[in-house]
Amino acid sequence: MNIAGTIDRPLTHDPKKQAPMKPSTSEPAGSAISDVTTTGANASRQNRTREMQLIPEALARAHMRERLREAEWERRAVRLVMARRMQRKAERASLRARRALAIAVMQ
Repeated sequence: MNIAGTIDRPLTHDPKKQAPMKPSTSEPAGSAISDVTTTGANASRQNRTREMQLIPEALARAHMRERLREAEWERRAVRLVMARRMQRKAERASLRARRALAIAVMQ
């Protein structure tokens, strides 16, 4: 299949393999400034790599990983608080039971 790429989705990301720009028929020949080169265009095309396009996705993944780590830390903290609360409650219940037993033995 011979499908041509577009500017946003070029057929290849290698500027050397991309088709050269054809002169426009609406402009007269020789109307371009003579000292303009295509090195700037090639350099800008080289910057448009897959890694560059995936940077926002990688940032979002890192952000989500950090949020998940924070959520897990928060859950552990809540569990620790609940465990301490339950331990204090159990200690109070044990104390009440010992007092009740002591009172029952004394009578």
